[in-house]
Amino acid sequence: MEEVKIGLLGFGTVGTGVFELLEKNRELIKERIGLVPVIKKILVRDLKKSRNTQVNPELFTTSFEEILEDPEISIVCELIGGISPAKDYVLRALQKGKEVVTANKAILAEYGDEIWGEALKNGRFLGFEASVGGGIPIIKTLREALIGNEIKSIVGIVNGTTNYILTKMLEENMDFREALKEAQKKGYAEADPTLDINGMDAAHKIAILASLSFGSFIKSSQVYVEGIEDIDLMDLTFAKNFGYIIKLLAYAIKQKNYIEVRVHPTLIPENHVLASIRLNYNAFYLTGDFVGDVLLYGLGAGKEPTASAVVSDIITAIEFSYFRKKPFIKYPLTFSQKSYKIRSMDEVEFKYYFRFSALDKPGVLSKISGVLGKYNISIASVVQIGRQKKKQAVPIVMLTHEAKEKNVAKALEEIDNLEVVSAPTKKYRIMDF
Repeated sequence: MEEVKIGLLGFGTVGTGVFELLEKNRELIKERIGLVPVIKKILVRDLKKSRNTQVNPELFTTSFEEILEDPEISIVCELIGGISPAKDYVLRALQKGKEVVTANKAILAEYGDEIWGEALKNGRFLGFEASVGGGIPIIKTLREALIGNEIKSIVGIVNGTTNYILTKMLEENMDFREALKEAQKKGYAEADPTLDINGMDAAHKIAILASLSFGSFIKSSQVYVEGIEDIDLMDLTFAKNFGYIIKLLAYAIKQKNYIEVRVHPTLIPENHVLASIRLNYNAFYLTGDFVGDVLLYGLGAGKEPTASAVVSDIITAIEFSYFRKKPFIKYPLTFSQKSYKIRSMDEVEFKYYFRFSALDKPGVLSKISGVLGKYNISIASVVQIGRQKKKQAVPIVMLTHEAKEKNVAKALEEIDNLEVVSAPTKKYRIMDF
């Protein structure tokens, strides 16, 4: 049986998962495609490092050139992560005429136009299913199953770490730090979880999906981002009492000749399907002009789900390379000449959740509502909690009708300067779908 040789860059969590999957399901894959994918070389930084997975030591190398110059290796699988040296390795592999599979969302979100362009110029396959959604086939869904549709919007829970934290906070009355610590203990959060909790991981992912969906390259730096680091258990509880669940959502929405790409905590109705996505699961809620609404749901990260996505791309790369299938589509390797304007958040309208910390004294509510009225912000409902102690600030929670973001920013700046307000106002957007 003919073997297809693979060079694996990186042997961390996902790299070991890919190796184990190819070993365990070797016969199954052989039955299905008639070929055997074999890892010939593995690039690592330290040859002496002890590893849990049993691997022939002769497979390891510290030289990328050894993989690049090996004529037998037709597929390079990049699982290093980060920008450097991963970007350089991917570009050089494409230029050398090798098919490339990557799970690296960072390089695609910032340099996707250059990398996709290099793949097209050299007639090479570029697979990146594992860059977004772990084992959820969101990339293939957009590139294949829904290729005949105009994608109107994607709204998703795309980060399992933050979803786990928010679930634990609400369901078990944990504070943020306690929930984060548990996520780290269970392996759902990195030792340094900054990119997860500040929303940048989600921004990388939605930038890739927006580029695929709308045919216009969008960098992660163009995505409006807010994380969950300032979310308070009190707000999760108040939102629940109003019939909402707070989730960190990523949005890619096309409206006429502009695009909205944003990541921020959002109140969504507790009866909406996305509100039921718990713990470290991800979900993508797509709308196409002909297919209508589609939901994809599953584990968005982890060793096995991500390895599954990587191997899926390896099989597609084999099909492309071995059978020399002429690429019948350029999408998304090239982008349309039409460029879309990224809509400023200032111009977007939302319903809002506000929590004011105010002194419990006569006239406070009228002062706050007066400022809101000044900026055309209409109140839908109000809850005020009585004080426990004298001179103690109390929470006033309001839900509003739709208002423009820039008006809200001005109003809250003015309200936070009132003598009767003792702390910055908490603000979250509401999406009623």
